[in-house]
Amino acid sequence: MKKRNKTTRLVLLGLLTAIIIIQTIVPILGYIPTPILSLTIIQVTVIIAAIVLGPVDGAIIGGVWGVITFVRAFTYPTSPLAPIIFTNPLISVFPRVMIGVVAGLLFYKVLKDRMNETIAMSISGVIGSLTNTILVLGFVYLFVRESYANAIGVNVEDLLPAILAIVGTNGVPEAILSGILTPIIAKPLLKIRKK
Repeated sequence: MKKRNKTTRLVLLGLLTAIIIIQTIVPILGYIPTPILSLTIIQVTVIIAAIVLGPVDGAIIGGVWGVITFVRAFTYPTSPLAPIIFTNPLISVFPRVMIGVVAGLLFYKVLKDRMNETIAMSISGVIGSLTNTILVLGFVYLFVRESYANAIGVNVEDLLPAILAIVGTNGVPEAILSGILTPIIAKPLLKIRKK
């Protein structure tokens, strides 16, 4: 039984890693474009990994996303802002790793035994997504504020309100989407994992 469980874990880890790679490389698979903004959904895969496999494997999956983002910022940037922001591993890698850590620990250590599993997964999805948004934008403000402000055409003094607006327009909808999608996808995978 233990060997089968280990095999299932490795298969799921490999599958989720492949999904992260595809979502990161193929633009439309990792983002939902809307008329107003583009919602990132890659973090949902990291959150699902954290819930199904635990915080360590969630961190690994998040790290894969972060490393790909870091390398692409140098080789094939996804936007004009990517070389400014994501060439710093504290901005490109660390927040992605922390999605898995936060979502996994929150689900297993805080919420799972205290509430309905679906609600616990939704809350972990929302908080995991916000972890990424807050860390990325917070580190942008701390480390590359001047070059980022110049790139988006804002005075450095006005950058904090602009960043808070991004949290509201992108971060909150992404968090809500993560809260909806996480239990839908994670519940069946968690059942497979437990078998």
